[in-house]
Parts: sequence; structure tokens; C-alpha cells
Amino acid sequence: MNNGLPFALTVGALAFLIGVIWGGPFVEMLRRLRIGKSIRVELMEGHQKKSGTPTMGGIMIVLPVVVIALGLNIVNLIRTVTGPSILLPLFVLVGFALLGAIDDWEGIARSRGRPIGEGLSPRAKLIGQIALAGIAAAVISLYDGGLQFANQITLPLIGISIPMSPVLFIPLCIFLIIASSNAINLTDGLDGLAGIITASAYAAYGIIAFLQGQIFLVQLCFIIVGACFAFLWYNAHPAQMFMGDVGSLSLGATLATVAIMTGQWLLLPVIAIVPIAETVSVILQVTYFKLTKGQRLFKMSPLHHHFELSGWSETQIVQRFWLVGILAAMVGVALALL
Repeated sequence: MNNGLPFALTVGALAFLIGVIWGGPFVEMLRRLRIGKSIRVELMEGHQKKSGTPTMGGIMIVLPVVVIALGLNIVNLIRTVTGPSILLPLFVLVGFALLGAIDDWEGIARSRGRPIGEGLSPRAKLIGQIALAGIAAAVISLYDGGLQFANQITLPLIGISIPMSPVLFIPLCIFLIIASSNAINLTDGLDGLAGIITASAYAAYGIIAFLQGQIFLVQLCFIIVGACFAFLWYNAHPAQMFMGDVGSLSLGATLATVAIMTGQWLLLPVIAIVPIAETVSVILQVTYFKLTKGQRLFKMSPLHHHFELSGWSETQIVQRFWLVGILAAMVGVALALL
């Protein structure tokens, strides 16, 4: 237990080093394969210049996380230290990454005589998300080993944990996983934004898992933090590559899974306040537009585009949103301690 956090931080640093080393060749490979991002025509001129920038960079996060976490898990299984529950968040990570990869591939702007795709249809994507989230929710609800903090609701400040019936728990898990997946996806709109906000949230839940003694989750969270930092090395403004749905969908879904496995999922809207705000801005924009028959509540949604049109630079938005995300993560950890 005492060595769990230093080891987790060490493997997180290892994930960062591996990512930075192979990130350069990976970017070049994406360029040679012409896996470029298409930009929405309604976005500002600064964004139009980014058209063709390599996407699907989330592979740079997912692949090292899976390899390192599985390697550690094999050792731990032999030593009977942690148990197999690390496989659940890895299943969510890989499953949503594959779904996101299909969506990215369908939407890639390829100069090969084919029209620019729009990705998977919203219906097809939602069906895939429901299927993957449903499997994860069922496993969390039915599996007893190593998930002692799941299947319950922990009330912040009060510190009381209330068991939940699978009839309520499974649909709730499905909603949380899908909502978090889409929230990170909406946040992924500016250079460095989604990566740094996601890393902050995982660091917070890594600390919470450490306080609970869930060392396998601590390791996973900080491996993801390290991998996100490596990705940010190439995604910092001006970005050499974008995360794509392969990264945003998988990171968001896995974050919710980790939150559920700690039993502290009520803190997710606090720790992930920036993605939540981005999502709420889209919901409010669409609702207001329909109710007023064409008027807009924000200049553009998600929220980061509103601030862009208000005169904030891309770097200002990312740094200020990151400050909010860091403070929100600190508040979330504090609430978990009370």
C-alpha cells in the first residue's frame, strides 16, 4: 500500500517517455497515410488552417496504456496482488477506442477521389456506445472480486455509502459512461484542451483510488496521465496531430468507469467540470435555438468556441480552462476526503 503511489507515478512517467519517443515516428506515419482531419466550414479561419492535420492521435494514448497496464496486471496476477478487475476499464478503453477509430476513419478527409465523410451516423455510434457501456455496467454490477466500492452511491461530505439495486445501478452506469464519453469528445476542439483536462481528471481519481487502496486503479489512472502528457507533447499549440474520437470517446468512457469503480461517481461532474460545461452549453444552445426558432444563446457551441468568438485566443482558452479543471480536481479530491 505504501509503495503503491510511488510505483504508479513511476509507471506514469514511463508511459510519458515511451509516448514521446515513438510519437514523432507515429505523427510521420499518419502524415504519410494522409490520415488528416476535416474541419467544419462554420469554424473560424484559424481552424480552417488546421485542415489535414493528422488525426487518430488517441492511438498514441490507448496503445501504451494497454501494453503497460496488461504487463503490470500479468505480474500482479502471478503474485496475486490485485486481481483481474483491471481488465474491465481496459475493456472499456479498447472497446470505445475501436468505435472511435471507425468513426474517425469514416470521417477522414482523404484526397483519393472520395468525398469527405462525416463519420458514423449518430444512431450507429450511440448503439455501439450503449452495447459497450451495457457490458461494462453488467460486469461492474455482477462481479464481486475487487469492486467493493462499486454498486453503491457514496454521498460527499456525509461519507455514507448506500447500496444500489442492479435495476437502478446498471442503467445509471450506462448513462454515466456514454455521457462522459461524449463530454470529452465535445471538449476535444482546441489544441491541448481535451488532453490536459482529461489528465487532470484521471490524476484526481488516481488519488481517490489510492486512498481506497485500489492500487490497480491507481496504476491505470497515472499510466493514462503519463500517456496523455506524451500526447500533449505533440498536441500543444500548434498541434502536430489531433486526438480524434479514438482517443476522446475511449478516455471519457474509461474515466466514468473508474469513477464508478471507486464509488465516487457523484464527484464526476465536479472533477470533470469543464467537459460537463461543454456538454451543457451544447444542450442549452440546441434547446434555446429550437424554442426561439433560430436565436442563439451562445455565439457558438461547444463553450470553447463561444469564447473564441468573444476574442479569447486559443492558448488563453486552453490555459484558463485547464486552471478551472485543476481547481475542480482539487475540490473533488477534497470532497472525497471528507
